[in-house]
Formats: sequence, C-alpha cells, structure tokens
Amino acid sequence: MTAVTISREDPRRADVAQLVRDLDALMATLYPAESNHLVDLDTLAGEDVVFLVARLDGSACGCAALWGRKGDYGEIKRIWVDPARRGSGIARQLLQTLEDEARVLGLRHLRLETGIRQPEALALFASHAFVRRGPFGAYPADDPFSVFMEKSLA
Repeated sequence: MTAVTISREDPRRADVAQLVRDLDALMATLYPAESNHLVDLDTLAGEDVVFLVARLDGSACGCAALWGRKGDYGEIKRIWVDPARRGSGIARQLLQTLEDEARVLGLRHLRLETGIRQPEALALFASHAFVRRGPFGAYPADDPFSVFMEKSLA
C-alpha cells in the first residue's frame, strides 16, 4: 500500500466534498435530524478551521477538522474515512495530525461530540486517551444520542 499523505485542503474541492456528503448521508441514517450536529462545507472552509484531507495515490480517502477554537480548546469535527479504506490506520493518522495542529495552536484540550451508534469512533477516541465528559458549547444537554469526550493536551 502506498503511503497516505495528510495535508490542509479546501473542503469544497469536489472529491473532498463528496467525502463530507457521504458522512452526512450516513449520519442521516443513524440519527434524527435534531441529533445531527453537522457543520456545512463553507463553515469547514473558514479561516478558523484546520481541515485535513488524507490521500492515497492522490485520491481523497479521509478527512477531519479542528473547528471552533474557543479559549483553550478546539473541537474535532468530521473525522471520516472512506469505508473501502478503513482498517488501515488512516483515522488514527488524521486524529494524530489534528492533535499535533492543536498543540501548535497552543490549545490545552480537544473536545468532540459523537454518537452512541458509532462504536468504531468511540473506540478510536478512547484509544487516544479521550474521556467522556458533559456537554459543552451550544450542544443540548439532553440529547440521548450524543456522547461528549475530551482530551487534555497539557
């Protein structure tokens, strides 16, 4: 297998936008609309977002974002790997690169919201020392589908 490259890219590129649409489509099958806390492509393209794309042989195969940096924390959004490429460590590479970017930005914590119906995501984050926490930001406190996690970078 050729080495995966990870770099900052515009999420509105056609091949990358398709990854985001694929993730949106999956989330729509897993959760009710009010429990889908997705951000759109224009938000992901914002200057305050670190949007990463994993490529294999030049083809976009995964993406991830560090969004909404507030004070000492940033929020991880949109970690996604094409199902055909799963199991090869791409998600772990994306997550590690996001952590590295967060440290460069001087962030002390990473936070995220994911769902109860995503055991692979929950396992990935737990294996990277993320621990469960209560809701943060504008997330509703009573959403039974949400799981909130945090990792200290200090």
